Amino acid sequence: MKPLEEIIYLSEKPSRYMGGEFNQVLKPLDGDLIRFAFAFPDIYEVGMSHLGLHILYNLLNDRENIFCERVFSPWVDMEKHLKDRGLDLFTLETKSSLRDMDFIGFTLQYELSYTNILKILELSGIPYYAEEREASHPLVMAGGSCGYNPEPLALIMDLFVIGEGEEITLELLELYEALDRDKEKFLFEAAKIPGVYVPKFYEVTYDRDHRIESFRPNTEGIPARIGKRIVKDMNGVYYPPRMIVPFMDVVHNRAVVEIFRGCTAGCRFCQAGMIYRPVREKTPEVIKQEARDLIDATGYEEISLTSLSTLDYSQIGPLIRELMEEHEASKVGISLPSLRLDSYSVEVLKEVQKVRKTGLTFAVEAGSQRLRDVINKGVTEEDLYTTMESIFSLGWDRVKLYFMLGLPTETMEDVKAIQTIGSSIEAIYRRVSSRKRLTLTISTSVFVPKPHTPFQWEAFDTLEALKSKENFLKDALKHKAFKYQYHDPKSSYLEGVFARGDRRLNQVLVRAAREGIRFDGWQEFFDFDHWMAVFKSLDIDPEFYLRRRDYEETLPWDHIESGVDKAYLIKENEKSKNGELTRDCRRGCTGCGVNQGHLGEVC
Repeated sequence: MKPLEEIIYLSEKPSRYMGGEFNQVLKPLDGDLIRFAFAFPDIYEVGMSHLGLHILYNLLNDRENIFCERVFSPWVDMEKHLKDRGLDLFTLETKSSLRDMDFIGFTLQYELSYTNILKILELSGIPYYAEEREASHPLVMAGGSCGYNPEPLALIMDLFVIGEGEEITLELLELYEALDRDKEKFLFEAAKIPGVYVPKFYEVTYDRDHRIESFRPNTEGIPARIGKRIVKDMNGVYYPPRMIVPFMDVVHNRAVVEIFRGCTAGCRFCQAGMIYRPVREKTPEVIKQEARDLIDATGYEEISLTSLSTLDYSQIGPLIRELMEEHEASKVGISLPSLRLDSYSVEVLKEVQKVRKTGLTFAVEAGSQRLRDVINKGVTEEDLYTTMESIFSLGWDRVKLYFMLGLPTETMEDVKAIQTIGSSIEAIYRRVSSRKRLTLTISTSVFVPKPHTPFQWEAFDTLEALKSKENFLKDALKHKAFKYQYHDPKSSYLEGVFARGDRRLNQVLVRAAREGIRFDGWQEFFDFDHWMAVFKSLDIDPEFYLRRRDYEETLPWDHIESGVDKAYLIKENEKSKNGELTRDCRRGCTGCGVNQGHLGEVC
């Protein structure tokens, strides 16, 4: 048995590394192929549930001269096997070292995956810093939501894609081919493409307080600001007619159909709701055809209709009914992400339950009406209780409610209101249901101020305050009908540091990686004290990145344009202080600015 085969079968879960799944793509390896590794900085089960992987994998492989392969973070057992035998990390399709690639493309979905990026490079024999890599090394690039503040990885990546990747990724690979694969020429010309950020062509300086003093191009012909790329025509954009079917259970084991992009709700905490504007829908005909293609190509028995707010799709009622009529006989169900709290949600659920009932998830976000108004969450307690009564009457008895702790202006009264909501829902269930087996999961995450949102200037709550709020809820929700899930505030603390960090954090990441830190999103590996020691060893104060910022301060991500005006974000921040609501922009433009500038008329 070859060494690589041996360690795959010695690993805890060989399916993570075997490849060869149904709908995998293989191509003959020759000198004409541009080789691209899609790198997901977490384990296989998480990465294979990521829709962007399936889109880009099939998009690139549909081109004759491009071969896209996959690589995921190896679990600790595989990492040890690789090191013990002196082997490189490898792609699933051909078991090639990542050093054999032309490009390694990382997706940035979560700040606590950054050390896994460095671990993947390390296990492939590729230097951490871009300036230390030679012409023979692959170009290392990244995209995804975290790329809207690229600075904590700016010295590690050769380039970033800002925005949606379908069109721009092909443009980049075509440019690479046109320039005879000359990497220096490629980076210079790529930096001129809208939506591409090449950090080496920009210089940043700091004042004595470590705030950014200036940020500007250091090379003539390079743009001062980088605008995001969007796909304007969702009906014409590439969507994979097939998806790889894993051999093992993954986080989301189902066919996924994206029905629209963007969100109009305007929640002030939500980065996705700002950076993915404007809303662009697919027609029902396109959605139904994509669902057919995926069911035929995969054999899945569930279709997930995905978007940031699926029930806001303008034709969601007829779409659900038509999908159910088409697929009900073959027992293919429809699943929806977290639901809106209104009567229309209930009407849609009546259709969905015809095949199977699943647990329902609702994002309430804040316990009190006052705080929901601060964050511009258009949900009232009447909405909540009316919806609960309706779904209990329809036979559901498993419900999950999402809340956040640490939101701006939050008090203990707002936290206590979460417990009040739980008790009120349980009372509604007892009144309308005879089954008496309610499972109500109340889940709290920690608010992290994110770039390009109205709350990007806000401070992160203190660890002491967050722990106190969680402890209160743990005691208050001790009831057989309740299940309380909460998030470690210390991991959110670190997420907040890297979410709003600058280039100085590159050295922190590299030091942490060299000291063996990785899998920070996994509680069994997260070591807060080790992280604090790394910051201290480099004389960098993490609290600096968690503080309240002034509107006048230059932010590390100010050179990245999300399409939403900074003036609009400031206005929304000011409105939040008075609990003043902003309407959903489907009911009239709110003036966010996405209709102007480089994006043009897109709403």
